[in-house]
Amino acid sequence: MSGSSPFKMRLVHLDLKGAPPKVCYLSEIFPLFRALGANGILIEYEDMFPYEGHLRLLRAKHAYSPSEIKEILHLATLNELEVIPLVQTFGHMEFVLKHEALAHLREVARFPNTLNPHKEESLALVTAMIDQVMELHPGARWFHVGCDEVYYLGEGETSRQWLQQEPNSKAKLCLSHMEAVASHMRARYPTTTPLMWDDMLRDIPEDQLSGSRVPQLVEPVLWDYGADLDLHGKALLVEKYRKSGFSWLWAASAFKGATGVNQSLTPIEHHLRNHLQWLQVAGSVPADTLRGIILTGWQRYDHFSVLCELLPVGIPSLAVCLQALLHGDFAENVKARVENFLGISSLEEMSFRRYVTGWFSPYHRRRKLIHPVMIEHIQPQALSLLARWNALAGELEAALQRIFYPDTVEEWLEENVHPSLQRLQALLQDLGEAASPRQDSGQDP
Repeated sequence: MSGSSPFKMRLVHLDLKGAPPKVCYLSEIFPLFRALGANGILIEYEDMFPYEGHLRLLRAKHAYSPSEIKEILHLATLNELEVIPLVQTFGHMEFVLKHEALAHLREVARFPNTLNPHKEESLALVTAMIDQVMELHPGARWFHVGCDEVYYLGEGETSRQWLQQEPNSKAKLCLSHMEAVASHMRARYPTTTPLMWDDMLRDIPEDQLSGSRVPQLVEPVLWDYGADLDLHGKALLVEKYRKSGFSWLWAASAFKGATGVNQSLTPIEHHLRNHLQWLQVAGSVPADTLRGIILTGWQRYDHFSVLCELLPVGIPSLAVCLQALLHGDFAENVKARVENFLGISSLEEMSFRRYVTGWFSPYHRRRKLIHPVMIEHIQPQALSLLARWNALAGELEAALQRIFYPDTVEEWLEENVHPSLQRLQALLQDLGEAASPRQDSGQDP
């Protein structure tokens, strides 16, 4: 199935820190993932894992049960999808450190995102999390330990004092915690290799990287979700990591969830370009360098932010991106395959937004001003859209309830459906008032 793809492993990322799908939905989309060209999934459990004992407080209200985890793994096996679990162990620890009982393990007392690497209890906490997840994932070949965006590292009181001593540095502090976590993994699970996001490693000098044990312990994942990658910069970064002692590297792209914290519709063209650029990167580095690529699908930017595009909304983008990776490009025949596979006539997006923003802006609406020609462009489409919204609102809620848990449905409708309906209704009301005859029709704008 690899076609002409330079990426032997192609993993779809399931970000469960927002809108976690019910297992019944996963049973529907895993065959689709496989058919589109994926051969693995990266599951970022966050608070959806059924932690036990003293970690039970980490569970979300609708956390999966152990039997559901086993069912997910069974479904993955049926569809020849290798599962890699992801547990954050340094940054993005909000789901852990927001709890009062664990707040004393924060790097900075006010902020729940970063773990204090100086405390033995911190390492004990994350290794306990790893052990519980590994218990339900026996035989996993890789385990992702996160370690991205470790904000405010070095700003805690203990760190400030430690950094005043020579030759201590923030890089040394970062590497020492990474090494401790990865060493635990390697010692306890010798057949499992830790993966790690690479952003905290990028600015660490090559000699410091090679002087630590991290390159012998982990495989870094180089992530970039932009539509215009710095291809030369990526090649140099790959070379730096190789010289530092890392045997294998991974890439990470995005098929959704990377273009706006409250994005509701996935801009397919942006994500396609991101993947085509990653194909260029792969073609410019030695063939035995990149083990695979992770197609990330972020559901929240962090634990406390709003939901961005839901997984079903991102499926067309995922299809485009996987097929581009599989075939090495996105020529017309590949585009036709995707449209045929998804049962849609076109991947192009239609909108009347430019008419509204250009000829009926808030300025125009307050003054009830509009060109009569624009009424004919905007009003029929707005009325049609409102009718479709009203007709689909009930169906949408029912569909969401089938896929997601009640708290996700409530949040999504409140954030994305109700406001849009209200804005559309207000637009039509303003349009009607602007279109009605005015006594002062000769007034200038």
